[in-house]
Amino acid sequence: MSDTAMPVAIVALNAPVRAKPTSYPEPFASRMAGREKRALGELFGLSNFGVNLTRLAPGAGSALRHAHSKQDEFVYILAGHPVLISDEGETPLAPGMCAGFKANTGNGHQLINRTDQEVLYLEVGDRTPGDSVTYPDDDLQAVFGNDGKWVFLHKDGRPY
Repeated sequence: MSDTAMPVAIVALNAPVRAKPTSYPEPFASRMAGREKRALGELFGLSNFGVNLTRLAPGAGSALRHAHSKQDEFVYILAGHPVLISDEGETPLAPGMCAGFKANTGNGHQLINRTDQEVLYLEVGDRTPGDSVTYPDDDLQAVFGNDGKWVFLHKDGRPY
């Protein structure tokens, strides 16, 4: 039995904001200003998939536009009106809407808050070992290490 007791239930907005806002290296990390994530899955000791409650301030983005090789992703909009940017173009989203991103399609996606109101959404993704990420708009790629951390490289393979 663990020395740390897991909660049975919490108010999601009372969960701590992730201490490190992003794992992106510069010059990309500063582009994530205005994004806050609360790692809800980790509070309950979940290891097969992650759940984040994410807040986007006006003008903020969810991530760089990206596509996973092995990880499926799902988002559910709780509040606000972000724009989903994907290979299909721009799709306005509203509370109650959801979107899913199947692994290995190469379809780069991100959410952007172009309004003057906050956006709040849940994001769910699995933690499949050996995942990699492509970033079609940036000189960046990432590989998910066996230690559960991302390793970031230039597209030519040089490390950041």
